[in-house]
Amino acid sequence: MSTVRNARFQIGQVVRHRVYPFRGVVFDVDPTFSNTEEWYASIPQDVRPAKDQPYYHLLAENADTEYVAYVSEQNLLPDESDEPLRHPQIPEFFEDLRDGVFRFRFVQEH
Repeated sequence: MSTVRNARFQIGQVVRHRVYPFRGVVFDVDPTFSNTEEWYASIPQDVRPAKDQPYYHLLAENADTEYVAYVSEQNLLPDESDEPLRHPQIPEFFEDLRDGVFRFRFVQEH
């Protein structure tokens, strides 16, 4: 049985993909792969990441569009560009970007 590592990136951190030209902000972390087998099988085998590592849910964007991405830890790097993010859902989750990390917006239901 493999041991689960602590997540390298934190919720609110701005990251970029190691290979593909997109970046985003982490809004959730799974300790290990927690998506569908169909999704996993759709990744080309020569670049398919291991399942026993943290996986990150990102509010992601590339040059053309904004979307939600699910990315393995091995494929992420900290984004140190200080470029603004335009994803329309960021204000729903976060406020105050400081040192590359957004502060989580605590939503209180009435």
